[in-house]
Amino acid sequence: MKKYLLSLTVVSLFYTESDACAWSDPDYEYFNLFTQSIIKDKSYLPFLHSYSTRFYTDFKSSLIPDENIDAWKRYFNNQMSYAQTEYLVNKMNIDDLNALKKGSPTNQLLITQGPGFYQKYHEGIDYLIEAKYLEPYMKINYIEGADSFYYREPGTGKNATNLNYNKTIAALTSLYNAAKNPEIKQRYGYQLVRFNHYTRNYDAAVKAFKAYVEPLRLKGAPYIMALDQLAGAQRGLGMNSEANWNFFQVFRDSKSRKESAFVSMKLSDTASFNNILKRANTNEDKNMAYFLLGYEDFNNPIPVMEKMFEINPDSEILKVMAVRSINELERSYLPIYYYSNDDTITSQKNTADNNNVKNNSNTTEPKKEELSFWQKIIRFFKNLFSSKKDKASDESKADQSDDELLDNPDRIPVFTKNNYWYDDKTKDFLDDLEKFTSKTKEKSKDEYWQIADAYLKFLKKDYKESTEILENIKTSNPEYLEEIKRMKVLNDIVSQPKIDAEYEDHLMKDYSEYFTEKPEVKKDSTETDEYDYYGEVPSTADFLKDVLANRYFLQGEDGKSFLMNNKLSDLQYNPNSSLVKSVEDFYKKPNKTQFEQQIIAKNINDVGNIDAFFAVIYGDRAMRQADFEKARSYYAKAQNFSGIPRSEWNYDDKKVTPLKYAAGAYNGFSNISDLVFGHNVWESYQSSPEESMKKEDYSAFPFIKPTMNKLELTDALIQLKKIGAGKNQEAAAANQLIGNLLYNTSILGYYRQLFVMDIDNTKGGKYDFQTSDRKNPYQYYYKNFLDRTYIEPDNFDLAIGYYNKALDISSNKEQKARILFQMASAEQGKYYQYEAKNPSKVDYSDPQYSEKSDAYQKQLDQIKNQKYRTYFAMLKSQYADTETAKDLLGSCTYFNYFMN
Repeated sequence: MKKYLLSLTVVSLFYTESDACAWSDPDYEYFNLFTQSIIKDKSYLPFLHSYSTRFYTDFKSSLIPDENIDAWKRYFNNQMSYAQTEYLVNKMNIDDLNALKKGSPTNQLLITQGPGFYQKYHEGIDYLIEAKYLEPYMKINYIEGADSFYYREPGTGKNATNLNYNKTIAALTSLYNAAKNPEIKQRYGYQLVRFNHYTRNYDAAVKAFKAYVEPLRLKGAPYIMALDQLAGAQRGLGMNSEANWNFFQVFRDSKSRKESAFVSMKLSDTASFNNILKRANTNEDKNMAYFLLGYEDFNNPIPVMEKMFEINPDSEILKVMAVRSINELERSYLPIYYYSNDDTITSQKNTADNNNVKNNSNTTEPKKEELSFWQKIIRFFKNLFSSKKDKASDESKADQSDDELLDNPDRIPVFTKNNYWYDDKTKDFLDDLEKFTSKTKEKSKDEYWQIADAYLKFLKKDYKESTEILENIKTSNPEYLEEIKRMKVLNDIVSQPKIDAEYEDHLMKDYSEYFTEKPEVKKDSTETDEYDYYGEVPSTADFLKDVLANRYFLQGEDGKSFLMNNKLSDLQYNPNSSLVKSVEDFYKKPNKTQFEQQIIAKNINDVGNIDAFFAVIYGDRAMRQADFEKARSYYAKAQNFSGIPRSEWNYDDKKVTPLKYAAGAYNGFSNISDLVFGHNVWESYQSSPEESMKKEDYSAFPFIKPTMNKLELTDALIQLKKIGAGKNQEAAAANQLIGNLLYNTSILGYYRQLFVMDIDNTKGGKYDFQTSDRKNPYQYYYKNFLDRTYIEPDNFDLAIGYYNKALDISSNKEQKARILFQMASAEQGKYYQYEAKNPSKVDYSDPQYSEKSDAYQKQLDQIKNQKYRTYFAMLKSQYADTETAKDLLGSCTYFNYFMN
């Protein structure tokens, strides 16, 4: 017999490998495509699948009918609605009922019932008056210890022992004897059992049930409520087997008390459900017991479902087991994010991000970082978009690299055995559940099984058969119809191999409801304004948006793919050139389809002047490539740039508003200090520019202004480049200043924010040395765009090249020493890049982890000294006697270490 370990496996993943964020919620981490709550018997809603809470809670409690309210509604001859009856029984003040009894009702609901209402129903109303009097006291007195499971949250402080025991028993007994209506009489019996239970007179509670409840031979709501109290008293007496059986009957017969009865069974008897199965005589009892066993031990659901099927294929609780199984599979197949196993984000070498001041010696050993939870999720679209007919050819290409697949936009990613979750156990589970569902739909009269079968076909990528099943379902159930409609849309869109203009028109014509914004729904008066840490639960619309984003990505339409999941302003966080160009091409595309205009282009949000926004990104990239003339051509188009689009909390307006840059603040284009041409005196990114940086001698270059915008900066660089073509000391200084600027604006420099669309140099992903050699780490879509960082890496050789020119021309030994140190600093950046691309492959679980890690570090140190200490060696051998070198010994610990 196969053992399915899905639940345990997935739960352990969610809680050990997920983000450490306190707000992580596994019930928000997959697409809810198959609606669990379409089961007809809503009393089982708490037992649907959930990881976040003990019981499923994503429904309105009003969906579960309360048999007690139904009973009262019938008692009042259906004169009132369910809601009115519930208000009368549970919420109406006792004073309102007393006023009715006196003949002068003040409550509008009671007035509308007419003048003879009390006389007609006086027994029931008198009972409600007594029940409302008792209710505040109907709690067991909490005693720490063996009965700690009775604990209730602090409330009024009242409990049953606050009432006079003898007087209360006498009053209830008298009222019981006086009542003529058997149901009302039984309700007084229920109060007698409950009062004895809550005063811990357990034996008296058992006797009260036998004397006052059982003889009436009514099995309605009052009986179920009394039975629940009897079971509690029996548990207090240590009669756990009897208590458990009675709790089981409450679970079986009640609609509103299933959840509490289930908890009570667990508390009463650790072997509860197996013992119940032994006592079950009827098919109904056996079926219910099997359900509880399967629910409790969900690791192996199908064998239990087979037993339930043999008893009754039309069982509603069998559907609950099935929907839980489907939901388990859906979590594995349809995560809201996915990465490939090849994506590895490791800790990056960064000498610049400690909050405290640090010097150039504060480098750290390469550190291995655990793969993130999302990096381990299955390559979802590689599973979902490969159809059955492609399977044979796909298997033959299982070793084809991702790059080869993605180079061909007509090629849909294939399934490979490297998928993290889509393993053999999961596949076996899907196959066996599909067989069970196919068998059950032939026996059961409920269309639910046909819908479930179609959905499993969808998960198996058999979209044609799934659609055929859906087309043949005949039902009038509105929830079933909605699910069928949604699944038809899913099959249509997911099976579409290419999204072109014609298909986009089809989307808007037939499925616009899944893509257009819904008007905001006003909260009802009972809802709170508590902050929602998670946002909206992922929906069908979200899933379809991701499908299309992936399609566009594979088709080479990166701009459209990006805008399906991101805003235009998000480009500032990862301004890599190829993606920016694709987004700009879409922005400028004439004759956009209706879908492109209304669904994709709506994410082109306010960045001020859009053309200027793009021009700044392009200009920045050209600057990082030391192409100053090209950069100038872009910056000339960016003079209307209004600033990098950031938001801030506005305390006056009490809402998030666009950031307003202070006068003189760097905004992504303007207000750049001439210190950008200087050199750092220590590495402290949190210190002011005047503390961290020192100016060079600019006297020969009056065109370098104290404060510049990027256009003026490029003008200055172009002039410096021309001067640097000479052979005099002025040329040496010009080349040194250009080298300084390129280093200072690199990942290691104080002004590292200038050419990466950032507003300051505080730490963040932009300033990490990437470990991936990929030109683009986004392999499937850009939904996870803000979760990772990718900017084209710095070319430290550009700075070194200008420094080399300065070194060759200069005749000043002190200047040469400074230039060599700057070259050594840039060479250090090259080493960090090498180190990041060659992380340790030693596994933490390796028994020799420490020894191997030490050996790896020694190897890195050897490579560093052999290949990345060229300019330090020259400085040590030829310029150790300079004042510059002596000053550096005092301010730079790693230079001091190298020299000694």
